[in-house]
Amino acid sequence: MASVCVNDALTDDELRWILSRLDTEKDKEVFGLVCKRWLYLQSTDRKKLAARAGPHMLGRLASRFTRIVELDLSQSVSRSFYPGVTDSDLAVIAEGFKCLRVLNLHTCKGITDTGLASIGRCLSLLQFLDVSYCRKLSDKGLSAVAEGCHDLRALHLAGCRFITDETLKSLSQRCRDLEALGLQGCTNITDSGLADLVKGCRKIKALDINKCSNVGDAGVSSVAKACASSLKTLKLLDCYKVGDESVSSLSQFCKNLETLIIGGCRDISDESIVLLADSCRDGLKNLRMDWCLNVTDSSLTCVLKQCKSLEALDIGCCEEVTDNAFQGLGSEDVLGLKVLKVSNCPKITVAGIGKLLEKCSSLEYLDVRSLPHVTEVRCSEAGLEFPACCKVNFSGSLTEPDVLL
Repeated sequence: MASVCVNDALTDDELRWILSRLDTEKDKEVFGLVCKRWLYLQSTDRKKLAARAGPHMLGRLASRFTRIVELDLSQSVSRSFYPGVTDSDLAVIAEGFKCLRVLNLHTCKGITDTGLASIGRCLSLLQFLDVSYCRKLSDKGLSAVAEGCHDLRALHLAGCRFITDETLKSLSQRCRDLEALGLQGCTNITDSGLADLVKGCRKIKALDINKCSNVGDAGVSSVAKACASSLKTLKLLDCYKVGDESVSSLSQFCKNLETLIIGGCRDISDESIVLLADSCRDGLKNLRMDWCLNVTDSSLTCVLKQCKSLEALDIGCCEEVTDNAFQGLGSEDVLGLKVLKVSNCPKITVAGIGKLLEKCSSLEYLDVRSLPHVTEVRCSEAGLEFPACCKVNFSGSLTEPDVLL
């Protein structure tokens, strides 16, 4: 019986089906080593690409990988090389990778508004763009992206210090399906800009305005009302103008809230935290309120008793919190906490930690740094038993989980 060559027997579609059944990227690379035909199929079928290359190589990659939808050119903050990706590179990318849905340019310090204009002109299918810490960008470049990328769902602009309310107005007018927006450290953003944003973008699920020091209660309240049904994550770290009014608005409108970061918002008090615990009792999973100096045992007990889905809690530097916050838990109160940070709460003792451990069998990380009454020796003398999988940070030597960052 005459032998049959596999290339004669199988069509391109059948070979692509075989390729799709391979589990790992390594196996798919090996597939492409069989022959030129298989290499071509492997190349044209590839959907994701991470690279560091100049315009010439990017052009060749675009010719080879014609179906790329996700391109990662990001750089590590600690190891970034200058200038990295440039405006000329972005021009090649925009012309060559027409199918792109995801583009990551995190910490590409060399790009300017000119490069973003190329993206806006050519990549109309783009849904995710990360230009965090691309510090030369301004409203002009982001407005060009909003003008051309109407299907944008996620935009990350952390550290882009020249961005102002004008960018938010452009997004509101042209990117109405936006679901995630990162503005950490964009200090020119104000309440007015947030109000303009949510006039058009009412589907926002995640909003990061950490360290946006000009945002206050009016802006947060605007977001809470407009995105009431969609908002799940809100980050307000060190927004010192944010107070009880913001948390009360979130409590009133955002029943689906899962993550709230209000660390450093020092005007927030028990009054609004009690409302939050009651209204978000079913969905709240992560709550960071370190340095909320007016938070006391009464509101913390409400959070622990009512928020049954809570997995991560940070009350570091809440100096008024005592053991009573935990002693108030009854026999029916079982906590699902996995991460708890109580560092620098000087009134918490070994007795309070012991009561907490009775209720937290699933604890994975406990931060008890700088508690004068809680040391490793005292915990051992008191016979405290931590869950087997729990890492206890007594001195700061352990890597912290990033769930509350």
